[in-house]
Amino acid sequence: MDIEGLTGIAQALAVLEAAGGGRAPEALSPGELLQVNAAFGALKRQVDAAFMPVAAEIARQSRVELGKDSLAKKQGFRTPVALIQATTGSSVGEAIKLVQVGEATAPRTTLTGEALPARHPHVAAGVASSDLSITSSHAIVSLLDRLAARVDAAVLDEAERQLVQRAPGLRADELSRLLTHAEAILDPDGVEPRHEEQRAKRFLEVFERDGAIHLNAVYDIASGAPIKAFIDGRVSSTLLSNENRDDATRDERSVRQLRADALSDLCAHGIACDGIPSGVGAAIVVRVTLEELQSGVGTASIDGIEAPLPVSALRRLACEVGVIPWVMGGDSEVLDWGRVKRSFTAAQKRAIAERDRGCACCGASVAWTHVHHIEWWCHGGTTDLSNGLLLCSACHHRLHDDGWGVRIEGIGVAATVWFIPPPWIDADRTPRPSASRLRTLAA
Repeated sequence: MDIEGLTGIAQALAVLEAAGGGRAPEALSPGELLQVNAAFGALKRQVDAAFMPVAAEIARQSRVELGKDSLAKKQGFRTPVALIQATTGSSVGEAIKLVQVGEATAPRTTLTGEALPARHPHVAAGVASSDLSITSSHAIVSLLDRLAARVDAAVLDEAERQLVQRAPGLRADELSRLLTHAEAILDPDGVEPRHEEQRAKRFLEVFERDGAIHLNAVYDIASGAPIKAFIDGRVSSTLLSNENRDDATRDERSVRQLRADALSDLCAHGIACDGIPSGVGAAIVVRVTLEELQSGVGTASIDGIEAPLPVSALRRLACEVGVIPWVMGGDSEVLDWGRVKRSFTAAQKRAIAERDRGCACCGASVAWTHVHHIEWWCHGGTTDLSNGLLLCSACHHRLHDDGWGVRIEGIGVAATVWFIPPPWIDADRTPRPSASRLRTLAA
């Protein structure tokens, strides 16, 4: 550690002592408390600045090509980051930032011993003056390195100077917006490729754990903007209305709860709206006895979800989402079409879904299935309930390709579906019950 670094730390400690006077935080006035906060910030930046070249040198003496002579490996660590993390108590991310910024701001020498300035001299100056934090420095260095191959060096140098000048005092989200804007200006041709890269990474996971539905999602800007706009609009509307309400009528939900409810409301509207092509699988199928529904006591189940639902919550759901009593085959809907229609109707799928409860073979949710003819249409099969079977795409292909047979015993939704394996799987061809039947037997 150089003398300048030690001097800076000593000065920061002196400022901290002067601001707080060694008194307990609760004894400080608001003004003194803010001064101590600022002094601690300066001290941390000074300590990080003094440690960065140390971290960079540890990394240099632990580079891969040194093998067993690596400084980190001699101390029993696989990498220099692991050594720094263990000795400082920092996270892996913090240790990586120390090394990377240290390397980017350290003076360099050529093979002939000629001294060269740091790779990022403006960041180095900002770090040395304790104006830049390790987080801000790392974010700026990462952006500059990412653009180095596509942007002129002189343009990048000026951008670095301006970013170092503007970064101090910014919150993390403000700095992120600044860097995003800077990247778009410095590399306009890269905006579309970056967007397509993010679009390719979009995903939405929906899973059940601990009796709750969990969502985990990442969207590109174009796909995520409508979601954010709708949710933000609903939240803002509620917060605005709260300003004109008293304590008795104010909406007490947190912002996170408001966001969650906004997305739920949007999907509930989509299910109930005839103008949105949500498909038959988007219907919420709830199973509950009439007695429990009327009394409000007991539990219900929703197709595709394992955890039970209190009947009290179901009654609220019925009001909000539009769940209505439904009699199979009611409303004069024709449920058998013979050879008049090739494709099964929505009403037929609902009826078959009541029987199969999802993919009859593997149990996948109704939303993942289609109705398939047991006796193929091209072989003379009819579009009737007795000839329909809910299957996901994978099971449909497997049954046809492997030569499975299907037999239905009984009539309507109470019928039982049996799968008959091909001889090469079971020489006796013993019928196997459907997934819904297996669940019923196991209950």
